[in-house]
Amino acid sequence: MVQMHNPAHPGEVLGEFLPDGMSVTAAAKRLGVSRVQLSRLLNGHAAMTAEMALRVSLLTGTSAESWLMNQVQWDLWRISNEPPPKLEPMVATP
Repeated sequence: MVQMHNPAHPGEVLGEFLPDGMSVTAAAKRLGVSRVQLSRLLNGHAAMTAEMALRVSLLTGTSAESWLMNQVQWDLWRISNEPPPKLEPMVATP
């Protein structure tokens, strides 16, 4: 497996998009989600879902795909730093 760098959690990236001084409550209201839901994402305790990615893309003028790809990269980096599961490889029959 190729060694990956430590990508930022999508919530951390989203935090950089929010204007200085904007509260989590205000940002959540603009996104149409609960303050708790947004807070969990911003603090790296929740994943960027497809629905949230769409909402964030509309708010920030970015693509939903970029937010989801950021989540995938973060998930893969995180799991690559754990011991791999013991699996029996599938062998193709001739």
